[in-house]
Amino acid sequence: MVKKIGSELKKHVLTGISYMIPLVIAGAVIMAIARVGGSFYGITDIWDSNYAENSNGIIKLLHSLDGFGGIALGLMFPVIAAFIGYSIADKLAIAPALVGGLLAKDIGSGFLGALAAGLIAGYACLLIKKHIKLPKAAASIVPVFLVPVLGTLITVLLINYVIGIPFANLNFGLENWLNGLSGSNQILMAAIIGAMVGFDLGGPVNKAAVTTAMALLASGIYAPNTAAQVAIIIPPLGLGLATVLAKRKYNTELREAGKSSLVMGLVGISEGAIPFAVESPLKVIPATVLGSAAGGALAVGLGSINQAPISGFYGWFTIIQWPLYILSILIGTLIVAGLSILLRGNPLVVEDKVEEDDFDEAEWEA
Repeated sequence: MVKKIGSELKKHVLTGISYMIPLVIAGAVIMAIARVGGSFYGITDIWDSNYAENSNGIIKLLHSLDGFGGIALGLMFPVIAAFIGYSIADKLAIAPALVGGLLAKDIGSGFLGALAAGLIAGYACLLIKKHIKLPKAAASIVPVFLVPVLGTLITVLLINYVIGIPFANLNFGLENWLNGLSGSNQILMAAIIGAMVGFDLGGPVNKAAVTTAMALLASGIYAPNTAAQVAIIIPPLGLGLATVLAKRKYNTELREAGKSSLVMGLVGISEGAIPFAVESPLKVIPATVLGSAAGGALAVGLGSINQAPISGFYGWFTIIQWPLYILSILIGTLIVAGLSILLRGNPLVVEDKVEEDDFDEAEWEA
């Protein structure tokens, strides 16, 4: 029973995340473009309202772009709440969850508050639909009136008076803690995020680290995102490289998967490493965890700053200290490749011999 509930909650939360991510990417990339553009003019605070009236048209445009990106980022909490609610109770829960997510944003309860708003709205609307029964002539009132009104009331009251304040305090404390980190503490935090991202390669632990890091972008906290975006691409690149450097340790299927893994790594898809993890989890996961942790820690420790939720190669050159960022990726990739090769042991001599024998026999019969 507990396992079933956990599985359902995971499904609903991942649905909300999948709808939220495009907004986060759009908003953060547009803001990154504005801020990189501003840096060409020596401006480090292009979001400042003083630039709205600047005589230079390009600077005014960059200021506006930063604002447009901020609008998109500001929608991420209402949207994740709305689609968590949608996953639970279909379209009935969208309006209550949207309002709850917006309230969570306004009172500062952040990502956790938005998750709670989506879950509360979804289950509240589901219960109202199932348990409030009216005569047949008035049955249409339930979905168009009672569900949105009661669902919204329940959601906002719980968020505002019960859940929101503790979550807001927790969120505020987390932001202060992250902002206060420096030196070895910040590097340790980056290593932990990197390890989480490399652990299950797109699974719930990975998603928890990446989504939290992206949510913190809205608060101007970039180190977690930097570590996460580096760590996303290291496992597929490392395992793809391993199949190139040690071909005889991998069968034909994994060598082909290695080619795809390299491409998927370059465009920022960590799931490219999954075929290797499924085939030999005890040989692969330690390597991906250590390589991702090392890469994330190095990037943050060397002063790289990734202000956008982009891990693919097409975003590398917008990153502050991008040569060191790429160096961190390279080192993490080499760690994954080296450890993977080492843990696999001896080459697959027997398999290769079988393939050769089969070929010779077929040739003889021909």
